[in-house]
Amino acid sequence: MDTFPVAAACAREGLADLPVQPFPTGSLPVFAVGDALVLKAYPADDVDEALTELAALTALDGALDVATPRVEGEGELDEWRYVLMRRLPGVDLPTAWPAMSTSDRVCLMRRLGGLLAQLHAVPPPDLWPADWSRFLSGRRSEVMAHQSGLGLAEDWRAQIPEFLDDVDLGDPDPVLLHTEVMPEHVFVDPDTFVPTGLLDFEPAMRGAPEYEFSAVGVFLTAGDTGLLRELLLGYGYDAAELDEDLARRLLAYTVLHRYSNLSSYLQLLPAPDTPTLPSLARRWFLPT
Repeated sequence: MDTFPVAAACAREGLADLPVQPFPTGSLPVFAVGDALVLKAYPADDVDEALTELAALTALDGALDVATPRVEGEGELDEWRYVLMRRLPGVDLPTAWPAMSTSDRVCLMRRLGGLLAQLHAVPPPDLWPADWSRFLSGRRSEVMAHQSGLGLAEDWRAQIPEFLDDVDLGDPDPVLLHTEVMPEHVFVDPDTFVPTGLLDFEPAMRGAPEYEFSAVGVFLTAGDTGLLRELLLGYGYDAAELDEDLARRLLAYTVLHRYSNLSSYLQLLPAPDTPTLPSLARRWFLPT
């Protein structure tokens, strides 16, 4: 793949005099431009992700109690697509997390739950998939090959069909989903730990609200069901709704998620009491 022509993009946007610094992490090239701007680049194979991010950021501009990257420009250059955005205030959550007390973390989860409720209340733009039920049906038909290809052991893989058969995911109205709410995408005030921003909407979708909590449970609360409880209460769940049926739905969405890697999650997250999917649902997703 050719290197993204960042200098040419900055010149096109009238920013040639500002310093440019690449961010060291991320799946796509991202550059700090001066102190206030970020330039994100998408190769030709990822043009759909650029369009998704543009649509989501446009829909969310000013709609949440925290900042989302405001689009300042966009275009195409040498088979690349780029989006120029305002930089978010605060620091990313991994930077702040070690200094946070238990009380700070609980308060943050409550606030993030409310933030996700706000996100899901924003009228969703015209994003993929057009038919959520068809998307889930497709994921269900591919799940065994998908998880096998990522190295999931046979004793876990063999449980998936029966587990999914026993979980009722219902037919909820689709909402705007971030789908990858993880620490790197959440920004907070470094002194008060109040959330200040949410970024990285390239994998945004229209779908069932509870699909959102798959990445939350795996990456953000990372098997800490006490923190998950606080987030879900902040979202608007009643305490009585935080039951085993919910836990099983969230694990089902985790298994079916388009980027799911259950084999990897089993290495990273707390082990269940017994090597079964219902036990795994309780260990990762049953709020306590």
